[in-house]
Amino acid sequence: MSAVSAASCPVIRPLQADDLDRLVAIESASYPFPWTLGIFRDCLKVGYACSGLCVGSDLVGYSVFNWGAGEAHLLNLCVHPDWQRQGFGRLLLDHSIRQARTLGCRVMFLEVRPSNSGAVRLYERRGFEEAGQRPDYYPAHEGREDALVLRLDLQA
Repeated sequence: MSAVSAASCPVIRPLQADDLDRLVAIESASYPFPWTLGIFRDCLKVGYACSGLCVGSDLVGYSVFNWGAGEAHLLNLCVHPDWQRQGFGRLLLDHSIRQARTLGCRVMFLEVRPSNSGAVRLYERRGFEEAGQRPDYYPAHEGREDALVLRLDLQA
């Protein structure tokens, strides 16, 4: 039996301005229409809940949500493609849900592309349910793509 190095165990920590370049790199590697440096900078500046998942010293994923009036809105959750399918998305999602509950939120919402089947599966397995759709929400290579609006009751 081999011992797992403490350096290889994932750690979730608050994101900082020093992480901005890596966030943009992860986002750009993951999405055809990535968030910009300015969007990430603004999320940090206004105090959204911004968390990063590190394996050793490598930032491999992140989540961003805002909250108010008892509701949390998960704005972005991403794991670099080289690190996907290892449970890191679930770890970040569970961390965000715990944070939202600690902040007194009763419900969490998010939007997701229906074409992002892996993300849809992740959210559904965690208990999110479809609450509606936002027509033409996302840019797409040919026009626009609708968003599924998903909802999770945090009091359950």
